Amino acid sequence: MVIRLVRIVGFGVGVATGFAASGSSVQPNIVFILADDLGWTDLRCYGSPWHDTPHLDRLAREGTRFTNGYAAAPICSASRAALLTGRSPARLGFEFVTKLPTAKRPAGHPLVGPPYPLNLPLAEVTLGELLGGAGYATGYFGKWHVSEHHGGYLGWSPTHGPLQQGYAEGDQEFGLHPYGYVANPAAKSTRLPAGDFGRDPLTERAIAFLRARRSSPFFLHLAHYYVHDPIHSRAPWLVEKYAARLPAGADPRRAEYAAMIETLDHLVGQILHALDELGFAENTLVVFTSDNGGHPQYAANGPLRGSKWNVYEGGVRVPWIVRWPGRVPTGATSEAPFIGTDLLPTLAAVAGAKLPGGVTLDGRNVLPRWRGEPTAPADRERAFVWHFPYYHPETGFAQARPTIGVDDFAISQTRPQSAIRAGEWVLLHFYEDDRDELYHLPSDASEQRDLAAREPARARELRRRLDDHLRAVGARLPTRSAAGR
Repeated sequence: MVIRLVRIVGFGVGVATGFAASGSSVQPNIVFILADDLGWTDLRCYGSPWHDTPHLDRLAREGTRFTNGYAAAPICSASRAALLTGRSPARLGFEFVTKLPTAKRPAGHPLVGPPYPLNLPLAEVTLGELLGGAGYATGYFGKWHVSEHHGGYLGWSPTHGPLQQGYAEGDQEFGLHPYGYVANPAAKSTRLPAGDFGRDPLTERAIAFLRARRSSPFFLHLAHYYVHDPIHSRAPWLVEKYAARLPAGADPRRAEYAAMIETLDHLVGQILHALDELGFAENTLVVFTSDNGGHPQYAANGPLRGSKWNVYEGGVRVPWIVRWPGRVPTGATSEAPFIGTDLLPTLAAVAGAKLPGGVTLDGRNVLPRWRGEPTAPADRERAFVWHFPYYHPETGFAQARPTIGVDDFAISQTRPQSAIRAGEWVLLHFYEDDRDELYHLPSDASEQRDLAAREPARARELRRRLDDHLRAVGARLPTRSAAGR
């Protein structure tokens, strides 16, 4: 059942006149589609040699594909909190997935991470509040994961869910995703015939939201559960297709993962078809991205090093596709860098909405980059910071691979770390041994040649900038444990 709630927003966001961003007096519609754990090279248009993603490839042809777009964190909840607020996980104190204070903490490590985050505070101004205050009909459908689970894993909180954070209606439906097997175990054994992807109630409810829009601009926030594990597909015809494509000896779960990627693509295609059918496409900005890098056991994040859970490029660089007919270049590929915190101020510019007063944002309006305008010299040296002060995996750490590699299809030991990218250079800092690594991305996208010893002055300067930033935002740092004393 679709949930509706009318909320009066009172933080001072108003509608700017003229909508200069679009060159029109009509506010554009906005569709934001967020995938879960989709890696940077998981789509055909981003170079995957295995996965068929015709609908997302079409979106890229009709818009711009960005190759230096980043998630604000290498993990789900933290990244989503940043997308919603325009504020970094370090500033929010929301650097991990949401957990109860009583959750068991990893033991036996030299350091102890900060307390786990739980609920995104209601005082934070979200995209739903910003755009709802600017006259948009707002709908949130799918995964929230920035508050305490209610009634089961990923259940929306009745006090801190989307409907309490500015979205007027929405639904937490799992749809086709294996998360739904808990409530409907028989679904797991259902086998779909060739060519059939199955019905996805989540997508259907998002499309129903679109169909109900007639007199006001809309903001559809569709947060898919795909392609997060558990990895499973009900379409054997898809699994068989990908099993035949994968290299000999590949983990058979990668065929199931590939089937999930094509299913995600199919569901995105249904949204695009609905926009066409309803006549909305020409005046709708569509943004597609992922919350973090791909899962190391299934996603080939190469040539990038690392994966979900760590701050090497494979954990934070993600696909970003932007389509806005007549405003965003078509069939273009851009190397312009930006990050998840930029979404809120950029959508504010698109909608003609005033940013909330008295709120310090980490994001910037990157609409000029989306529109293909030249990058200013100052923007080219802009720094991006990631902060992950925890160990991962939480259990089985000793059994995980001790080093973080490239396409090794294994969970690695991630230790408390932070990173800063400024221009062509990235520095990673590791808290256990106060060690830095320095990489030049244009010549070493795989982060294999640590240049910290060869470029000590550059390493010191980037470390200073990283430390200064973390102090300025009040970042929570790991502390020495009893085992590490």
